[in-house]
Amino acid sequence: MALIILDRDGVINKDSDKYIKSLDEWIPIPGSIEAIARLYKAGHLIAVATNQSGLGRGYFERVDLEAMHHELNHLVHQAGGKIACIVYCPHAPDDKCGCRKPAPGLITEIEQQLSISAKGAYIVGDSLRDLQAGHGKGAIPVLVRTGKGERTLTKGDPLLDHSEVYDSLEAFTDKLLEKGGK
Repeated sequence: MALIILDRDGVINKDSDKYIKSLDEWIPIPGSIEAIARLYKAGHLIAVATNQSGLGRGYFERVDLEAMHHELNHLVHQAGGKIACIVYCPHAPDDKCGCRKPAPGLITEIEQQLSISAKGAYIVGDSLRDLQAGHGKGAIPVLVRTGKGERTLTKGDPLLDHSEVYDSLEAFTDKLLEKGGK
């Protein structure tokens, strides 16, 4: 199975500069749930790695985050797919942890939980830090224009020159499965 690591906010669900704090605010991007199911059905192992500093900042509680992830898993399951694991960093930026992207800690956690290397996996995100977290582990960077993706493209980082860019997770999925899916 080929591993695909997805960021959450801005890739799977709509993002907000005010944070996604509740299940009511967690709104899937059209086509994203179906894209995850299609990737799974094509034989991919799907993992989600997400920074959730709203926890560390006190904007919401762990139970709120668990409700969002339960709904994500439920919707993907209803569409015929499965997410192998969801890992998150609960820390605020000033906490200096090793798991907050762009640090590779979440990717390492996925590797350990799933007993698979991220080398050669796709890492799909809407920000430079998503791509950096996977790139350091040998993952292939994919930027989507949803969420903060358009803003990220204006940064001119050299990593972006070596990244695949798609309009959405759905567009990435279409292209990947069109060219054989692996």
